[in-house]
Amino acid sequence: MAASQDYYKILGVTKGATAEEIKRAYRKLALQYHPDKNSSKEASEKFKEVSTAYEVLSDTQKRQTYDQFGSAAFEQGGAGQGPFGGFNGGNNAGGGYGPFTYSYSTGNASDFGGFADPFEIFEQFFGGSQFNSRARRQMYSITIPFLEAVNGVEKNVSINGKDQKIKIPKGVNSGSRIRFDNFDIVVEVMPDKRYKREGDDVITEESLTFSQAALGTQLKIETLEGSVTLRIPPGTQPSTVMRLRGKGVPHVRGNGRGDHYVRLSVAVPRKITRKQRELLVEFDKESSSGSSHWF
Repeated sequence: MAASQDYYKILGVTKGATAEEIKRAYRKLALQYHPDKNSSKEASEKFKEVSTAYEVLSDTQKRQTYDQFGSAAFEQGGAGQGPFGGFNGGNNAGGGYGPFTYSYSTGNASDFGGFADPFEIFEQFFGGSQFNSRARRQMYSITIPFLEAVNGVEKNVSINGKDQKIKIPKGVNSGSRIRFDNFDIVVEVMPDKRYKREGDDVITEESLTFSQAALGTQLKIETLEGSVTLRIPPGTQPSTVMRLRGKGVPHVRGNGRGDHYVRLSVAVPRKITRKQRELLVEFDKESSSGSSHWF
């Protein structure tokens, strides 16, 4: 019996990773080990590993089964064979890799699940068209800051010793693939300290004092389009999330933008003055007499 595989470790994520973090990790590894980019035998095996791990962890039901039974649940005859079955019913010699199903060999008789060219599958996953020419195209990667990915940017690059200007559209994300005349560019976006991206939405963290949360206040929030004033209602609870509609990342295809979510926390001071302590004690007494205890 084969040893159980740690799919989280294969993708380099924690067990509590979000769906977006899992997808981002898979895209990065798929770019590194895809057969069209890395022809070594080790890379081919690694690509199969990361793709199998992604197929399980990207599916909520399969991920729950894996967390309970381990990878054995998805092997032929394993615990998952009943309600879930193995990949592709356990009968496909090639196996399921990521969102695709195909078998791979180094000869000419490869079956890529209806695609004669594995490069077409790669294009489909990363946003390109599966109906493009099957001729191999040169592929390059570029790393850009978060705000350049949001707002779009023009870059001067050198391709095969020739200086060229490329335009990167608004809203690209890590793994976005841009097709130019004779080559493709795969974008990697650097993380930002302030903004966390989830699809085309962004999330920021803001801190309130206890009195601000209890009494209500107004906060100046820096969005991707500039600062706005957010009204915080009285009695706001810790971990409250408020939405700024249409203040997120521009949709890379079509019009509109995602949303900006503000997650609020309440900061408890480590030190307080004597006067503050007296006021809080009085507040506690008042709260206790009203059948609710705050502390």
